[in-house]
Amino acid sequence: MQLARRLLAATAALGVLVAPAAAATPGGDDDEVRVEQVTVPVGSEPDGAEVALDADVYHPVEDRDGPREAVLLAHGFGGSKEDLTGRARALAEEGYLVVGYSARGFGDSGGAIHLNDPDYEVADARALVDLIAEQPRVRLDGPGDPRVAVAGGSYGGALALMAAGADQRIDSVVAAITWHDLGEAFFPQSATGTEQPGPFTALWASNFLMGSFRGGESPGSPGSPGSPGSACAGFAPRECELFVAAAETGAAHPDLLEMLSRHSPAPTLPDIEAPVHLVQGMSDTLFGIEQADATAQALQEAGVPVAVSWFNGGHDGPTQPPDSGSADSGGGGGPPSEGGSIEATDQEREQTADLVTWLEGTLRVAEPVTQATLPVPSFRYAMPPSPSDDADGDPVVRAASRPPSGGTADTEGLALSPAASTSLVNPPGGVPRATTVLPGQGGLGPLTSAISTYPLSALPGQSVAFDTDPLAEDLVVVGRPRVDLELTSTGSSSTLFLSLWQVRNGSPVLPRRLVAPLQIDLDPGTPTRVTVDLPGGTWEMPAGSTWRVLVTATDAAYAGPDEVRIDQVTAAGPLVVPTGGGAPVSTGSVWDAETLGVAGALALLLLLVLATALRQRRVRRPPREDLAEVPLVVDGLVKEYPDGHRAVDDVSWRAERGQVVGLLGPNGAGKTTTLRMVMGLIRPDAGSVHVLGVPVTAGAAVLGRVGALVEGPGFLPHLSGRANLLSYWAATGNPAEESRVAEVLEIAALGDAIDRPVRAYSHGMRQRLGIAQAMLGMPEVLILDEPTNGLDPPQIAAMRPMLARYAAGGRTVVISSHLLAEVELTCTHVVVMHAGRVLVTGSVDELGVAEGRTLESVFLSTIAAAGDSSHLNRVRSR
Repeated sequence: MQLARRLLAATAALGVLVAPAAAATPGGDDDEVRVEQVTVPVGSEPDGAEVALDADVYHPVEDRDGPREAVLLAHGFGGSKEDLTGRARALAEEGYLVVGYSARGFGDSGGAIHLNDPDYEVADARALVDLIAEQPRVRLDGPGDPRVAVAGGSYGGALALMAAGADQRIDSVVAAITWHDLGEAFFPQSATGTEQPGPFTALWASNFLMGSFRGGESPGSPGSPGSPGSACAGFAPRECELFVAAAETGAAHPDLLEMLSRHSPAPTLPDIEAPVHLVQGMSDTLFGIEQADATAQALQEAGVPVAVSWFNGGHDGPTQPPDSGSADSGGGGGPPSEGGSIEATDQEREQTADLVTWLEGTLRVAEPVTQATLPVPSFRYAMPPSPSDDADGDPVVRAASRPPSGGTADTEGLALSPAASTSLVNPPGGVPRATTVLPGQGGLGPLTSAISTYPLSALPGQSVAFDTDPLAEDLVVVGRPRVDLELTSTGSSSTLFLSLWQVRNGSPVLPRRLVAPLQIDLDPGTPTRVTVDLPGGTWEMPAGSTWRVLVTATDAAYAGPDEVRIDQVTAAGPLVVPTGGGAPVSTGSVWDAETLGVAGALALLLLLVLATALRQRRVRRPPREDLAEVPLVVDGLVKEYPDGHRAVDDVSWRAERGQVVGLLGPNGAGKTTTLRMVMGLIRPDAGSVHVLGVPVTAGAAVLGRVGALVEGPGFLPHLSGRANLLSYWAATGNPAEESRVAEVLEIAALGDAIDRPVRAYSHGMRQRLGIAQAMLGMPEVLILDEPTNGLDPPQIAAMRPMLARYAAGGRTVVISSHLLAEVELTCTHVVVMHAGRVLVTGSVDELGVAEGRTLESVFLSTIAAAGDSSHLNRVRSR
């Protein structure tokens, strides 16, 4: 389960996740991470303007002898070096020297955005490798040649690949949710055998352009590289001009395609010599798995060791990294605010483990890395989440012997009906448009994948559907399904969009929320056969299920023609699905003959245990009248994972009316796991949670009296803050007048920004909007997990009286935080956790804070008394 979770979260581990952080200063003990801020001069802009990059060097803890390997971390589009702080500090604690920096045109670095131009951003990466080579105690493979890896996600992932192609000193690469050819990504073509660009991804392009603004500045504001009135102020003028023209016309200008291709890994892949780990999401309308497959295939042909991992996430969720403040991760516009915790969260440390495994096996080895000696499987893929997954919802992760190249070798053909041609119409002006997917939906992924949006996709007259017969046997599909169509059109060009649905009890559901766009030229009135690759990923097709290929004339996420056109569409062959196998990654032991001999008995015992557990789960615990006036009671909670790790061990505490309770503890203490059980998000192995005397279970009605911000908010980036709040409240089904939105907006103090699109928000603004969302309806219990992440000191100070007023009205606030000074000023009561257990509870006064001791000293002495001081030095720096 741990490995599965790391794979699911790998994209966040590679710099896409915004880990809010405050810069540390040089100095400190040998067993502390020392952070040094540096300014790195790099190549000037085309107009001669000098450029310097803002970077942080994380010097590792001095807990081992010998030279240190290094890691260069690159952030996502719209972000900055602040996004990388948690990851960088965690790697430094593993003994690596780490450099995190703000790319040209972002954060406090100078210059304009050139979209990973080899002459600018890639050359900048070479300068940073030079910086690493100059650091003391860095392991050198030769003069000026450090042992270094480059890791990044999306924009940073492409940079990592391109830097490795341009600089042979780079020894290892990790690239997540990124592109192979940026032109193919923005003009995706699913019809095979053609070089013609596909439809323009207009909605993603809009997010991309808006992400160029720095901290919400307006176009043409002072200091922005673009010209006055520019729609993409952060871009270099030529890139801006080409992108805006495409956004306005939807056409693929040859100069734009040439520029996008040049600013892509594809041309540089033959020059890479370092082993590469590609991590790609199967919920990604921007960079699908076909991009990683193309990169993997090129690397294999060049003889480069390569591992590929597919996970159930990406730029669109459902396991989208929370708190993403970069436009290319669906999070919207500007970079995150400075400030916040400098400590990597429990989730981030767990995500970092997969990255550390790769680095250990590619940087800290004496022999050259080969395909056979890669530290991870050559190909891993996650199956879609299902009810059979473990308590945390982790899907099965399987491994195969080789990376995919267009899917797997074995295929299965599923006949489609009707066989007769069916007509669809491209409407006048191209409207209305079908809404099949919503790029950048982020946190709404789980919600939208659980409901059918088929009526919005299959607009009458604008769509045709072809169904399979019910399947005779189970199928596991790994790769890109394919279908042949015959088109006869009244126009000289046809633009269509295909998606793959499962029909459940007569209701179509889209398991992978993706579409396959195509745009081809043809002779009017002449039948043309077209082979279409559907979106790639993994599916479980159970016996008896029916699958549907939906063909639509329009899609709201893409630019399409305005002219009226009638297409006759025929299914010219079966739905061909690539079938996969592979062994579950979690299967690490070999079953010998003796084990097999008792397998039947074990299976029978397991069935008996399962049946007993199911009966017990059906028993509803009655409310406890003695706790009816107590807002929150946690009693004996236990959570143990299959590997034997007990994350929460007999945890008990309570929160009364009028209290602001701080939940404190070092990394791994079990705070977030406890809060997830309090919210009914995961089921405890033992113990109970009661809210106002009612036991908490998944979906319990009493949770309607609880507001929460746990592991970051998720918003629709194209809607305003106000519209997001109103939409969220409407989704609860409660009357609009009960939202108390006016009070909430006053608390959030977002000013005029409340009516701007969320994609233009900084991270701090998103965090405040998330707190406001949790307060809608003024719930009796408010749970906030790290609420000050991304907030600057004035914003944090403004939150103190707000939370005090909220609790003073007879409500209860629970805060999980690492900022001890803020807890001391904000909270009335404290619960200290360590290694999954509660060490002490009580009021701030009862803990001795009022007797001249700070909460930090109480906290450290309490942890030390527990017999483990391994965290003390890291905690002191906070």
